Amino acid sequence: MPHSPSSAPSGRVRIARGASPWLLPTVATAAVSLLRSRRSKRAAAVAVPATALAAGMLWFFRDPEREIAEGRVISPADGVVQSIMPWHDGRTRVAVFMSPLNVHVNRAPLAGTISSVEHIPGGYVPAFNKESENNERVVWHFDTEIGDVEMVQIAGAVARRIVPYVPQGCKVEQGDRIGLIRFGSRVDVYLPEGVEAGVEVGQTTTAGVTRLDRD
Repeated sequence: MPHSPSSAPSGRVRIARGASPWLLPTVATAAVSLLRSRRSKRAAAVAVPATALAAGMLWFFRDPEREIAEGRVISPADGVVQSIMPWHDGRTRVAVFMSPLNVHVNRAPLAGTISSVEHIPGGYVPAFNKESENNERVVWHFDTEIGDVEMVQIAGAVARRIVPYVPQGCKVEQGDRIGLIRFGSRVDVYLPEGVEAGVEVGQTTTAGVTRLDRD
């Protein structure tokens, strides 16, 4: 199945959709304080931290193009494999922890149709904590050629907003951008019964590139 424009050659970087409520005020504050810094000591004092914060925001909300890899199930998130757990129904859960330094745009692990997108309110425990399973989260189900595949975006202690990009009923290609989690967080993928994990705990993952399953 051919890939969409989201799998364009790597190298180009854009700003993630859903970043503007955080990014625009920060960049505007930095710009205004820099313009006024020559005539105002107060503006000059604000300019340095405001510019540093704006630069940090631009880095955090970066959204690089990726050459989408081949494989049945690919990682939806940049990060580190936090755990691989057999589930009670025969599936295997692969949890990827995303630090604030990672790209936070998430991608479709497989091609298919989004059969459901459910927002579940919850807490904001740090994403590396076991109790984070009860955090604010968005549960995705993909109808794919290997059956139903569940993916969960989990907010962390700093991440207070999950921004889905595509609605229920939408068809996606593997590696398409499907959502954003603002700041540190976690993404879980439930591999269907009979699909074996091909990654290890502690392994670094790249969204759209790292294969999660094994032949």
